[in-house]
Amino acid sequence: MIPLHNWLIFAAAAVGMVLTPGPNMVYLISRSICQGRRAGVISLFGVVAGFLFHIVCASAGLTALLMTVPLAYTALKYVGAGYLLYLAWQAVKPGGRSPFETRVLPPDSPAKLLRMGFLTNVLNPKMAVFYLSIFPQFVHPEVGHIFAQSLLLGVTQMTISFTVNFTIVMTAGTIAAFFATRPVWLRTQRWIMGGVLTGLAARVACDEGRR
Repeated sequence: MIPLHNWLIFAAAAVGMVLTPGPNMVYLISRSICQGRRAGVISLFGVVAGFLFHIVCASAGLTALLMTVPLAYTALKYVGAGYLLYLAWQAVKPGGRSPFETRVLPPDSPAKLLRMGFLTNVLNPKMAVFYLSIFPQFVHPEVGHIFAQSLLLGVTQMTISFTVNFTIVMTAGTIAAFFATRPVWLRTQRWIMGGVLTGLAARVACDEGRR
């Protein structure tokens, strides 16, 4: 099975990804602020369903396929690193916005909240990068069954993402109010997220891949 130190590194990468601004975070925070915590939680369950979709795709053979095609793995590795750097720039560029800056959204029904949460995650390029470029680095045929490793990593990532996003949903209004009166802290949050993304990009780009 996956060595503990590799699992801990993966868990840290999952924490870094969920804490960086992206479609999921922006949608959940916006819904929680505009429509209340209940709407945020319903939206979060839709996002979780999207994670299940990603996990099934990865565990069903996508990761194994990438591992058998070195050129595809290498190409996706650099695409992933490039996209992470793009997200880092979006976080720190002049005029960039933090996800905790309030946005105005019309209220939606529970069914639409679930659907939008699901689609936001399924179509989320950040998650596609994670599962295509970062995820395969932690799957090694020599330490166990590929499907079991993929499933363990997927459940780990989903659990971390749910826990962090649930906390964000519950505290979005308070955090937004805090940042609204402290622009320096808002800029600091953006630069920290940009630094995390840059670090992840460097790890992806420098990975030696499968030999």
